Amino acid sequence: METENSRKRRRHGAELKALILAECAVPGASVANVAMAHAINANIVHGWRKLAREAGAVSGSQQLVPMAVAPTVDQSAGKRSLELELRRGGITVKPSWLMSAAMDLSGWMCELLW
Repeated sequence: METENSRKRRRHGAELKALILAECAVPGASVANVAMAHAINANIVHGWRKLAREAGAVSGSQQLVPMAVAPTVDQSAGKRSLELELRRGGITVKPSWLMSAAMDLSGWMCELLW
């Protein structure tokens, strides 16, 4: 009779791991659903994702970059706004958001970075 101690660990090849990580990287994908579709525990996939992030190996992954967030006053309209400056390599993006739409900014940042 097989006991917990005598179970063999399953080994997953690099190609399968890469496929699963790519499926998890799709916007809106659920790690739990992807893992379940491949009959793998979600905690295992989360571990692979962590290792890949640490190694910088997840293709298409977004790295967190330093950014300055400074609340400013829009002189033309007299409304408070947030101005961001995001830099990655030679590209600089400077979006400006009204403070009243800060939650929209939060959603936009999540989509951009994940």
